[in-house]
Amino acid sequence: MIEIQIQSADRTDFIDVTAEVARAVGDLGLQDGVVTVFNPHTTAAVTINEGADPDVVRDMSVTLDKMVPWNDGYHHAEGNSAAHIKSSMYGSSVQVIVQQGRLMLGTWQKIWFCDFDGPRRRKLWVSQ
Repeated sequence: MIEIQIQSADRTDFIDVTAEVARAVGDLGLQDGVVTVFNPHTTAAVTINEGADPDVVRDMSVTLDKMVPWNDGYHHAEGNSAAHIKSSMYGSSVQVIVQQGRLMLGTWQKIWFCDFDGPRRRKLWVSQ
């Protein structure tokens, strides 16, 4: 397993981790198979989506805030229920096929770490 360190900058922050995951695949020596990218945080997530147009992740962030507003009468004592809900909506892991040591992502696809309760120091685990 490889651990990737991440520092988010905003409360909601989509961070492209594709290059770091590709390096981890190389460090694992994986040539052909499947790699799992797992996020061990309850207020963050990982997803695969477009990386060519930055407006895509901006639109995702704005839409999430409309669907799950930060203040909405939640009961959780820490005050970050919206982040927990958003994390569950996206999920804690993705799997990517690896062929000849390369991530088999579509032309526009990137792997995104999604922090919904930042800014924070976070981590991702990559394993085969």
